[in-house]
Amino acid sequence: MVAGEVRRIRCVGAIVRDSSGRLLLVRRAHDPGRGQWSLPGGKVESGESDAAAVIRELREETGLAVAVGARVGQVERLAPTGVYEIHDYACAVTSGDLRAGDDATEAAWVDLATFTTLERSNRLVDKLADTLRAWRSLPG
Repeated sequence: MVAGEVRRIRCVGAIVRDSSGRLLLVRRAHDPGRGQWSLPGGKVESGESDAAAVIRELREETGLAVAVGARVGQVERLAPTGVYEIHDYACAVTSGDLRAGDDATEAAWVDLATFTTLERSNRLVDKLADTLRAWRSLPG
């Protein structure tokens, strides 16, 4: 890395809905965002594609298998050693039973009323609500 260059850490996230339009969220077990609700996802490992990372992270954090669809958008968040570059993808559940695991203390299908309550009580990771609103990806 060149001096003065910011380290970019590639990450992925998943926007997953159930048949009722509820959005899949996880409560983070570790920093960044410990204790707050977020989209499931995480770092892309060396040599791994975004799709493979999304599939792995969803299985680890929620117990669900997913089919990865189109990229919905990208956000950047400050990291302790650089910047997280997060690419979020629309996904559909193909199998599995929802359970929290790995970097999640809880996993839940969240409707708009619950999402709004989480937002108003500052229990969502920073800028999640604004980002999903801009992407027209709020829960139903």
